[in-house]
Formats: sequence, C-alpha cells, structure tokens
Amino acid sequence: MTSSRRRRRRLALLAVATTLALTGASATVAHAEPGEEAPEQVRNGDFSEGVSPWFSFGTGPLAVTDGRLCTTVAGGLANPWDAGIGQEGIPLLAGAEYTLGFDVSATPGSDVRAVLQLGGPPYTAYATVDGTAGSTPARVEQTFTLTEGNPSAQLIFQIGGSAQEQTFCLDNVSLRGGEPPEPYVPDTGPRVRVNQVGYLPGGPKNATIVTESTTALPWQLRSAAGAVVASGQSTPRGVDEASGQNVHTVDFSAYRTAGTGLTLVADGETSHPFDISGTIYQQLRSDAAQFFYAQRSGIAIDGDLIGEEYARPAGHLGVAPNQGDIDVPCQPGVCDYRLDVRGGWYDAGDHGKYVVNGGLATYQLLSTFERTKTAPTADGGAALGDSTLRVPERDNGVPDILDEARWELEFLLRMQVPAGKPLAGMAHHKIHDRNWTGLPLDPAADPELRELHPPSTAATLNLAAVAAQCARLFAPYDAAFATRCGTAAKTAYAAAKANPARYASPTDSNGGGAYDDTTVTDEFYWAAAELYLTTGEQRYLTDLTASPHHTGDVFDVRGFSWQGVAALGRLSLATVPSGLPAAERTRLRASVTAAADRYLAEIDEQAYGLPMPGDPDSYFWGGNGNIINNAVVLATAFDLTGTAKYRDGAVQTMDYIFGRNALNMSYVTGYGEQHAKNQHSRLFGNQKDPNSPNPPAGSLAGGANAALQDPYVAQLIPDCKPQFCFVDHIDSYSTNEVAINWNSALTWIASFLADQDDAPAPAASRCTAEYVNYGTWQGGSGFTGQVTIRNTGSTTVDGWTARFAFTGDQKLREAWLAKTSQSGATVTAKNESYNARIAPGGTVTFGFNALTGGGANPAPGLITLNGAACS
Repeated sequence: MTSSRRRRRRLALLAVATTLALTGASATVAHAEPGEEAPEQVRNGDFSEGVSPWFSFGTGPLAVTDGRLCTTVAGGLANPWDAGIGQEGIPLLAGAEYTLGFDVSATPGSDVRAVLQLGGPPYTAYATVDGTAGSTPARVEQTFTLTEGNPSAQLIFQIGGSAQEQTFCLDNVSLRGGEPPEPYVPDTGPRVRVNQVGYLPGGPKNATIVTESTTALPWQLRSAAGAVVASGQSTPRGVDEASGQNVHTVDFSAYRTAGTGLTLVADGETSHPFDISGTIYQQLRSDAAQFFYAQRSGIAIDGDLIGEEYARPAGHLGVAPNQGDIDVPCQPGVCDYRLDVRGGWYDAGDHGKYVVNGGLATYQLLSTFERTKTAPTADGGAALGDSTLRVPERDNGVPDILDEARWELEFLLRMQVPAGKPLAGMAHHKIHDRNWTGLPLDPAADPELRELHPPSTAATLNLAAVAAQCARLFAPYDAAFATRCGTAAKTAYAAAKANPARYASPTDSNGGGAYDDTTVTDEFYWAAAELYLTTGEQRYLTDLTASPHHTGDVFDVRGFSWQGVAALGRLSLATVPSGLPAAERTRLRASVTAAADRYLAEIDEQAYGLPMPGDPDSYFWGGNGNIINNAVVLATAFDLTGTAKYRDGAVQTMDYIFGRNALNMSYVTGYGEQHAKNQHSRLFGNQKDPNSPNPPAGSLAGGANAALQDPYVAQLIPDCKPQFCFVDHIDSYSTNEVAINWNSALTWIASFLADQDDAPAPAASRCTAEYVNYGTWQGGSGFTGQVTIRNTGSTTVDGWTARFAFTGDQKLREAWLAKTSQSGATVTAKNESYNARIAPGGTVTFGFNALTGGGANPAPGLITLNGAACS
C-alpha cells in the first residue's frame, strides 16, 4: 500500500482541527434551550447506560464516575486532536438548526472543543463549539444552523494539547435539532423469498411467500428465458412467530434439472434469481476461509492474493503510531512481565484478540480439515489441500486451511503464561486496546496502548483443546510444531485443573469485549476429549467420562458458541477415531443423530425452515453463527449415517442464511442479489470512508438480534419482530458485525456443502473393511497393520485403490501385497498385478509396517475402495 493511500485511510480521530464558521451564532459560547419538539441525536448522553457507545483515543480508560464520563489525558500532547472522546452515527440534516450542549470539567483545567465532523477523509467539520473546562462542572451550549448534512457523522470532544495531565469529565451531552427520522421500513424486495445463491439438484428446494392469502396459491418455477419448468400449489402456514408475517411455503424439490437465473413466481411476485447446480458452494468454500487472511494481525496483507482494496501494512508490530503486540504489558496489577503476542486474527469489528473466541474459530477450521479423514463425501480432502486458498504459505506442502489455522495457533501459544511466573501454563484471556477506537481504523494506524488481561480458566482450556487438535493434525507435516502444541496442551490442562475457577470479569469491557464465562465444566470436557483423542492417555479418558457433559445433552436447540463448548467435545468424540469401546462410540453418535432429529423437527415447525425456535430469545447477538452450528450437527449426522434427511436439513438451514428470511437478504457478503455489505468493522469501513473497502466476499453478518444491543438499531427499529431486528449498517454492531467464530462456522458448512456436489441419493456400500493393528515393535517406535477388504457387491472389482488416514504422526515404512504411498496422514494402497480382481464375496488383504512417536493409534474411521466408503 502506498504512503498516500495509508494517509487517506487514517482514522478520522487523527484529523486536523478544522473550524467552520457557524451560521447565525457568535464564536463565543452561547446559551439556548432547544424546543421541546426537537429530537435528541446523541445516544446515552447522560451515561446512565455506562460507557457505550462512546469511545476515546489518546486517553486513559473511560469510566462512569458519579454519573459522569471521566478519563485522564497525559500532558504534553502536541495538539488538541491528539486525544478525544467521541460517538459515531450522529445524523445531521443540512439547513437544520441544532443546539449542542454538554457539562464539562477538567482538573486542573483546560480548553475543550466539540466537533461535529465527517468520520472519514477529508474529515470535514460541520460545526465546532469551544469551551473552557475547570475543576467545577460548567455548561457549554451553542445553537447553530448547518449548511451541510450527513446521516452518520461523528461527535468528537478534542481534549489534548495541555501541558499538564488532565482529568476530564463529561455529562448531559445533548444535540437537539433536525427532524425526527422517518420511520424505518426495510426494503425487502419481492414477497417470494428464496435461497438467492441457489439449490443443489438432488437437495431440498424450499421457498416462502409473504401474502395475505389464507388459501393455497399457484406457483411457477421459470427458467432464465421465462419458460415455466415446474408448477404447483403453496402450503399456507399462517402467521410466522419470528417475522409476524402471514406466509406460505413452496416445495419444488422434485425439480432436479441444473440451470442458472431461475425465478419462482407466486401471488403476482417474482423472486430474486437463483441457480440450481452442484457447484454453487465451491467458491464459498474458499471465500469463507479466505476471510481469516483478511483478519490477520501482524502481517502485511498482500493485495495480489485477495484484491488490492484489501492490501494494508502489518498492524500492531510496534511501528508508530502502533504501540504494538510484540512487547505487551499486562493491565496494572495483573503481572510483572511483558509478552510478544503478535499474530493471530482480529476477532471481529475491533482490533482485539480473544483466546476463547479464537479457540472456537481455530477448532472449526481444524475440524473442517479433520472431517476429510472420516467423511465419505469429503474426497480425502482434495479440495482443502495445499494451494487451495490465497494465502502466503501456499505451495509449502501443507493444506492451506491448516496454514491459516496455524496463524492463530501461534498467537494462542504466545498467550500462555511463561514458566516460573505465577499461574504458569494458564492463558491470558485476551489482548486489546486500552480504549475503544473509532471506525474505520487501519490496524497500522491504531495508536492505543495494548494490554494483556488476566489469565482465565476458560481461555486456558480453549488453548488446551485446540493445541491438542494441533498436535495430531500437524504431526504429518511439522513434527516440531506438533510437539510444541502437544506440550502446551498438557501444560495448559494441568494449569486449568490447578486453577479451576479463574473467570474473566464481565465489567472488563473498555476497549474490547468481556467474553466472560463463569461455567467452565464444558471447557474441561472439551479439552479432556481432545487430549484423549490425541494422546490416548487414561487420565484424560477418566476426566472426560467423569464429566456430567459426557452423558448429558450437549446440543441446545439454540446452537452452540464460545460460551458453551461441550458440543465440540461430543462432535470430536463421535467422529475422530479413538480407543473408546464400540458401544460407547455408538452411544455418542446416537446423541448426535438425536439432536439432528430435534433440529429437523424444528425446521418443519418454522415457516422459514431454520432449525431454531421462532421466539425472540432465539434471535440474539451472533445468532447466525449458532444457526449454522446447528447445520453442522445435522451435517455431522449425515457423515455418520449416510442418511439423506440429515444432509437435507443442513442444506435447507442455509436457505435462511442466503435470503429465505423475512428481510429477503443474504447475510453473506457477495452471495445473493441482495446481501449484507456494510458489516461493523474497523478494517472494512466503506460506508464511512470510500477509500476503505466493504468486507470481502464470504463475510458473514451476525444476524437478527431481538435484544437490540446497540444504540443505532435501538433507536431505528425499537419494536421489530425478531427476524426484522437487523440493519445492514456499519453502526449496528449488535446485528451486523463480522466475527471469526461466525465465519469459522460458515467455513465448516461451506466445505460440507461443496462436497455434496449434486446431492445424489446416498449409494449403498459395496464393500466392508477390517483394519487390524497387530501391535508395536522396536520398543514402541513402530507397529504392524493389516487391511482386509471384502467385495459385498454383485460384480467383480477389476483393479482397486484403497485409502485411509492415520490420526497422528504414523508414517509408512514398508508394505506388502499392495503398492502404497502416503501424503500427509492419508495412505493410498493400489493392487498388485496378481490381486487386482475381487470377485463378489471375495477379499483382498494388504499389510504394512509404520513408524510412530507415540500417542493415540486407533483404527481409521473411514476406508474407501475406489472412492466409495466401505462399511
């Protein structure tokens, strides 16, 4: 990125001070009372709701003290605009009269300037109000007429430039004037709601019609040329609880012909166009995972890889104005050391990095790859191999999705408390700016001090779980890194057991999210499960089987997320090969299918066909991630059983995400004719700064949130029905933010969907396979194995290729009765000339010797013959 471009993208808060002559007002402080009818444009101006949505820069932490918002500012700052307190999203109307007022104090005393300005280049100031602050609070108030408007301006109090350190306090901030906003009515487009991306030829195809009709309606499926290719009658569903709409559903699953630009016509309305194709999710598999490269911290983002508009210099490496992540202190009183915690992913719309959310996101990327070892439709991971993503590490012989996960894993390992220090082995909960910053803000331009927050049990167990995953999955590619991960996992788990009740504070939320969690039995269960699967050690098996979660129902109807992760342990135990008794594995797998059955019942219940109840409590912050995680459970049930109804449920769930919803909007940037594109983010702030990009294709918005937890939506749509509680606006962080754990869910399900191709009817198995480990040799450094495959079909197999994957560091040394090779963990065995034919009912056997450094060494979960799974 050129230096001129970097200057253009600097944060508005660092803009030069520009003074606008005020129409109809003197330059001195004036006093006026706004009319009773004048609307208030400032949110939480009396600070009765705490700090939000106020932010600061160049100051100490913001805090509400005695009902006032207070902070400290160091002396000696060169300019007034080097420190400030601000609020985004202030609507200004050109030609309207406003009164800006505030109570301010400063000790020992200083000047203060309030600026209404454009929140991006060229940072135009629409009005300024100057005042003098002393130790006693004084009211500053001024009335003016604006010559220029902006629907989303910034209000900034510039409080820098004093020679001495100052303590500033604000109260009763008010901007009254303009006009009340017009009632917000979302543009929902045609009343026929479809998956705007499309449908798989052999999969379910459902749509929803919003209508006043209470009787069945005729519908037509039309080709791009307008020809009617299918027709039928809708099914009335009555008033949908989640949307408040009277709706009908349409099922056109019987139409299985591929095509592009199709539309569904009913009740005089024509839907957005969509495709029917087995390849509609191929690009999403890449784009959803590509999001993580765009979120990387500590590395320059290469525009040649993901587009020039996303190119940026490395953030938080200590290059001015950054204070950096390479030598980070703790919050005062937390520790006496500093850590290098560079790298990782920016968590969401802010520049914070959180171990608990990073743990879930990393697990799902690793699980996306690990699924390829056991899922019959995953084709052995061919689509997730090296050079399948646009990342700098491509062509290094390692699957790119593992390379991406490693970027976060390295950060998570750096967050571990060093040996010899109090709480050694635990993980710091998070690192982020001391104060909230405005947006957009290039990471390289962030001037705030970064701080390590106290270690927590939850963070430590997240580290233990994903480091254990890392140890088994990286073993075939980087033995040293795998060993490092394994050691960190065991150390973290032991530290968590020694400190089982260290919780993040729910009030530690200035400059970053709290991510507090006071129930960690689920984290203990997950971590023990991953450590057992990696090591096979009895101590971890003892812990996980003693957990109440091991026999409990871990699949909530509202899905799982970072605060409830027992489902992660269950999914791993049900899918990853292990030494568990067969009956126990059967029970665990049955719990997955039982949950999937409940989700299918909910899909049938909901008129918009999603596996989530319709009550307001089911629409919450980040709910789209939870909805997709329910689809992950459905998809896993299909992987375990091959039963088509589970695949259909997972596929249908994604219809809601891609536009079959009350808003008729796809929640994924770049996917669908009407899609979210203004997600709350400091990296992607095009709505505030045209020089900043929109989020890249494949970015998932958090989704409808009936709790309306940001001021923008609380003011705009106070009485919304749950599915309508969403606005595609950058200021709506509680409905429209991006986050790594939501995109990790999207990455997992996108890979599953892409693997389904045309979604054909599952084929009956035509073979059985038996894998036998005859035991170790050479002091446990190796073992001998044998595979026997039986042809249970009715025709002779003439030429065969068998394939399976080891779970960890196992490496073939030699084999007999087959030509064998190994790539990563995957072993491929091909027939010799003398055993190429397997008659119906006949068998073929081959054996091998392999090396291993230890750890779990179970039989593989999937053996294929000529690409088809053997039972």
